[in-house]
Amino acid sequence: MLRRGLLAWASRVVVLLVLLCCAVSVLYMLACTPRGDDARLGLPRASGPTGRAGSQAAALGWEERQRDPVGSLQRQVAQLQDELQERSEQLKAARQLAGEPAGAPRRAQADLLAFLRSQVDRAEVHAGVKQATEYAAVPFDSFTLHKVYQLETGLTRHPEEKPVRKDKRDELVEAVQAAVEALNSPAESGPGQRPYTASDFIEGIYRTERDKGTLYELTFRGDRKHEFRRLVLFRPFGPIMKVKKEQLNMASTLVNIIVPLARRVDKFRQFMQNFREICIQQDGRVHLTVVYFGKEEMDEVKGILENTSRAANFRNFTFIQLSGEFSRGKGLDVGARSWKGSNVLLFFCDVDIYFTSEFLNTCRLNTQPGKKVFYPVLFSQYNPGIIYGHHDAVPALEQQLVIKKETGFWRDFGFGMTCQYRSDFIDIGGFDLAIRGWGGEDVHLYRKYLHSSLVVVRAPARGLFHLWHEKRCEDELAPEQYRMCMQSKAMNEASHGQLGMLVFRHEIEAHLRRQRHKAGGKKS
Repeated sequence: MLRRGLLAWASRVVVLLVLLCCAVSVLYMLACTPRGDDARLGLPRASGPTGRAGSQAAALGWEERQRDPVGSLQRQVAQLQDELQERSEQLKAARQLAGEPAGAPRRAQADLLAFLRSQVDRAEVHAGVKQATEYAAVPFDSFTLHKVYQLETGLTRHPEEKPVRKDKRDELVEAVQAAVEALNSPAESGPGQRPYTASDFIEGIYRTERDKGTLYELTFRGDRKHEFRRLVLFRPFGPIMKVKKEQLNMASTLVNIIVPLARRVDKFRQFMQNFREICIQQDGRVHLTVVYFGKEEMDEVKGILENTSRAANFRNFTFIQLSGEFSRGKGLDVGARSWKGSNVLLFFCDVDIYFTSEFLNTCRLNTQPGKKVFYPVLFSQYNPGIIYGHHDAVPALEQQLVIKKETGFWRDFGFGMTCQYRSDFIDIGGFDLAIRGWGGEDVHLYRKYLHSSLVVVRAPARGLFHLWHEKRCEDELAPEQYRMCMQSKAMNEASHGQLGMLVFRHEIEAHLRRQRHKAGGKKS
């Protein structure tokens, strides 16, 4: 009995020792196996004791992934979602540290959409708005694919024209394209409906309420005769945004006024009276450059300059004498290049121009070297002899300079008066000196600035006036120059209504005589 128990115990010990040896052997092999890149990736080595089985398992896993690409993509998407969630949590934490509410961007977007919708409600889209007078209504302009028919034309535009400005052209093209896309959208088109194109567009009207947006009403051909499709679109204006804040100090900004001249002594004397009051007595930060052509009446012009210099103790002027025929472009070009000091602000001016001290500051504020040039639109005075009836009733010059429809017009076809820094004028190449006589050189320079990277500021200037003078168009001018000169001469005389009164003056006088005759017959 005892012997049988010892044998059982011994057999158990042997089994335990065999198992222990096997375990030690396995641990030894694992410890001695080299750890390469495959070990780091968790893939079994083919040279190891379990390599073949591991390779087969890896191959089966690769085949499983190839057979289930959707599952693989879903796992990648899940991983990306986890990363996005983590980044969102990081961004939220950063905003909280910065004091910004977590839902601020979403709320800002919702507020912006609500504001844009409110613009539609405020504008005259769904219902009319009571107006105080007949002049308060905002009129529509109409357009087709090729033409715009506009009310506010000015002097350089026509009542019917192709839109020249790119922004206006792109605006209307975008509106037509948006309407075509809306007509062809699944929500608008039914089964079997033909696709609409821009050629189906007949006409449209649009108007802009400057504080709300632009309303478009576009009409397209329908599927049958006498049927049409109309779309109403609205481009809401967003809230005003602050772009930048600047503090400008113009205390040391000198303006070099350059005046080309030939004869015209009386006009120069009048110019210097205004110059003395505005530039010397009020502003005090001005240099005057006079470029004179020829020798006729030159001594009188120099005498006016010297008298002003002595009387006002003014020394900031330069007199340059050139030979040859008068060329405005050459005179301004020579005057600009003659400056020997640091970069200076140039104001190209004519002798028949009247300006105020406020305009000189406007000139300074709207120019910046390397960035901005200023092309003011001046107010051109009509013939005072026509405006005020006869010369005895013509008031003093200062009283004539009133901006009204009856007294003058915005000279939006003229580009001669301009403010720019000398460095920009030199870099752009200056004037085309091949142009002789009247006109053309200013437009050429203006176009060069438009083709550059500089910002061209074009705006009416309430302190800049062109004084009326009789214009003579010489026979020696080229045909295009002569046409421009005559066009300018016609526009300078009087308004449309005043010229009409001149045309019909005999009819008006005959009417007045008949009225006087009737009144005399009744008395007798």
